[in-house]
Amino acid sequence: MNETTGTAAGDVVERVERAIERLAVVRAAIGEVIYGQESVVERTLVTLLSGGHGLLVGVPGLAKTRLVETLGIVLGLDARRVQFTPDLMPSDILGSEVLDQAADGTRSFRFIQGPIFAQLLMADEINRASPRTQSALLQAMQEIHVTVAGRRHDLPRPFHVLATQNPLEQEGTYPLPEAQLDRFLMQIDVDYPSIEAERQILTATTGPTAPVARPVLGGVDLVDLQALVRLMPVGERIVDAILALIRSTRPLAPGEAGGHDDPARHVAWGPGPRAGQALMLTVRARALLQGRLAPDLDDVAALAEPVLQHRMALTFAARADGITVHDVVAHAASRIG
Repeated sequence: MNETTGTAAGDVVERVERAIERLAVVRAAIGEVIYGQESVVERTLVTLLSGGHGLLVGVPGLAKTRLVETLGIVLGLDARRVQFTPDLMPSDILGSEVLDQAADGTRSFRFIQGPIFAQLLMADEINRASPRTQSALLQAMQEIHVTVAGRRHDLPRPFHVLATQNPLEQEGTYPLPEAQLDRFLMQIDVDYPSIEAERQILTATTGPTAPVARPVLGGVDLVDLQALVRLMPVGERIVDAILALIRSTRPLAPGEAGGHDDPARHVAWGPGPRAGQALMLTVRARALLQGRLAPDLDDVAALAEPVLQHRMALTFAARADGITVHDVVAHAASRIG
C-alpha cells in the first residue's frame, strides 16, 4: 500500500467513525417516538442509507405512517404523504401543466409540481392505485425524474419512496407486478410489537403530551452518508456469499437435477443481478448502522429475506406442500459461510 492509498483509506475510516456516531444519535431520536420495531427501523434506515426505496407490508395500525413521518423529521427531509385510491391519476402524483394568462393577454403553460417532488414520499396503500398510476410512480422511482407534456423535470435529491401495502384487504386492489416490485430495494415486513413495546405505546401516547420527533440530520448529510456507504470495503468472502445466495434461489436450469436439499428445486423464478447489487449496498449500510467498518456474513444472512422475498416466486408444487418464500430464503441463507 502506497502512502496515497493509505491516506485515502485512513480518511474513509475517519469518516465512517464519525458517521457511526451520528447514526447512533439518529437511532436514539427515532426510538424516542417509535417504540419497539427495532428490526423495522433498522431495515428502513438501511434502505435510505443505501439510496433505495422500501415497501412496508403490514396490517393497519402498526405505526407505518408514523415511522415515515418520524424519519422525515429526524433526517431533515422534505416529506410528503399520498393516500392511494383507485381513482388517483398519474397527474395527481407527478403534477400537471396549467394555462396562465398574463395581464397583457399573453398565455403560457406553467408546470405545477405534484407531491412526488419531495425528498421522502410515503405512498400509502400503493396497491389501491390503478396500474397506470403505479407505473408512473415506479418509473419516477427508477429514473429520478418525471416527464410531463414532453418536458423533463428532475426530482430532488435525495429522493426516496416508502410505500405501504396492506396484506389483508385485497378487494379493490391492484397488486404490483413482479417486475415493478423489483424497483424496491427491500420489502420490510411490519409485525405486531412485543408486549413490552406495546405497554410503552399505551402509556406514552395516551397522556396529555405525545412524544415529538426532533431533527438530527439534513438532506445533504444523508447524501454524504450514502456516498460513504459505497466507499466501505467488502471482502471477497462476503461477495462469494452474496453470489452463492442469489444463485441458489434461482430455478434450476433445464436438465439440471438439484439435490434433495437444494432450495432451487422450489423456485419458479428467482432474483436477478439487481438483487445482488441490493445486497452489496445494504450489507455495507447495515454494518455502518451497527458501528462496524465492514460487513460480515451475519449482515448477508440478516438481509437475505427483505432483499429477496419480493424478487422470487415458488413453484405450484412447493406451494401445495406448504413451503413459503421465507422457508426457501432461510434455508439458502443457512448454507452460506
